[in-house]
Amino acid sequence: MGRLTHVAIFTWKPETTEAQRAALCDGLAALPGLIPAIRSYRFGADAGLVVGNDQFAVVADFDDAEAYWRYAADPRHVDVVERLLKPMLRTRHAIQFTPSEDGVGASEP
Repeated sequence: MGRLTHVAIFTWKPETTEAQRAALCDGLAALPGLIPAIRSYRFGADAGLVVGNDQFAVVADFDDAEAYWRYAADPRHVDVVERLLKPMLRTRHAIQFTPSEDGVGASEP
């Protein structure tokens, strides 16, 4: 397996504050500079175009599955998840997939 993309989407507990969301964004923004396994890292709040969407997404690219596992287990990532994400988290969905080489569609496993 070559390159790997990780997508995680979240909804917040109703009592989540703007300060909590801002702290999470600050924590996430620091990760690419701290964890060399990350190839690219994007995140943001839902644009509000469709009722019923989740509220926030993280999209990260890695050279391979081993790099993803290094990121997932890295204490700095774990700290952001435990300290900043989990206290406000209502739901989480995630997927890891191998994108196609040309960027169109997805490759088969």
